[in-house]
Amino acid sequence: MAEKITLVDTVKKDFHEELMSRIRSVVDPEKIDIVVSLHAEMDHSGCLPQVIKEVKPSKTYSSIVGKETLATHFYEPEIADIIALPDGSTLDLGNMQLEFLHTAMVHWPDSMMGILRCDGVLFSQDGFGLHIATSQRFDDELPLHDLERAAAAYYANILLPFAHIMTKATTKLKSLLPDVKMIVPSHGPMWRTNREWIMDKYLQWSAQKPTLKAVVLYDTMWGSVDKMARAIADGMAQGGVEVRLMRARENYRSDVIAELLTAGAFVVGSSTLNRGLLPTIADKLQYVKGLKPKKKIGAAFGSYGWGGGATKQLEQQLKDIGIKVVADAININYVPNGDALGQCRESGLRLAAALKQHCGVPDSRL
Repeated sequence: MAEKITLVDTVKKDFHEELMSRIRSVVDPEKIDIVVSLHAEMDHSGCLPQVIKEVKPSKTYSSIVGKETLATHFYEPEIADIIALPDGSTLDLGNMQLEFLHTAMVHWPDSMMGILRCDGVLFSQDGFGLHIATSQRFDDELPLHDLERAAAAYYANILLPFAHIMTKATTKLKSLLPDVKMIVPSHGPMWRTNREWIMDKYLQWSAQKPTLKAVVLYDTMWGSVDKMARAIADGMAQGGVEVRLMRARENYRSDVIAELLTAGAFVVGSSTLNRGLLPTIADKLQYVKGLKPKKKIGAAFGSYGWGGGATKQLEQQLKDIGIKVVADAININYVPNGDALGQCRESGLRLAAALKQHCGVPDSRL
């Protein structure tokens, strides 16, 4: 234990009492000398003013931007007294040193990480986190495929917009691995065995290299677009592409972007409603747009009654996201017949060939 007992981050305001109870299980809170805020977001800092009042630490620290951010979250004197740490600062804890690395936009401007070299611990705040609840505390106590799925979903929904920054940050952190025996994120289990593995995954996801996988996102009013989506998916699968078929109303936004993270194609379909998109589709596309996926191709499809509009808007939405539209939209009046569904399958085959070309994979059918 450090001679100067240090608390790294707090929790949401509603969990203040639970935090204090857990602290009391290992140390008297009044013996805490230092409080460190690595990240100002409310799930990390929600009860920070209360903790400072209760613990009465000799000093409280944050990053430079962190102090500014906390000051505009909490208008209390305890926050005004926070000491701002420049990048590369070191805190003397008596018998050990806690070093700080500013990691701006991983995933907020104030973000920083802490390194306790004597014990080989990296306090990574939101980096390498997982949104899973488990009684297991370490990565090697859980199946690796479960960790990968949860880590990919976390990365896609939180860190993807900053992929270029993540590449630089992860490369720098990976150079510290000889000194890091455990990564302690603010969310999910601690990484003590698969430290290099999770960093390599971050580098892989940050590169956003397209793969032979397609996400077909759709929603339907009376079943026509459902039939079209399945026919397109059949064609793509026949063309050698892994397909994830997702009905918008049955899948969370977070699940859509998690699947899209490891895909090379995004194909979207909607019925026409009031000359526009179904709200469930518009919602998902707006969410995806904000997360800025790169290096993907796509296409649109849909059905209409007496007035179209959905497919044109879908194509524009895909372009606005940054998706390269590689095929003309398929637009069916009312209910698709056998010929129309055959057209959808053929479109799926052509999209599969386009995706192979996009990924630099030869098409065996050519």
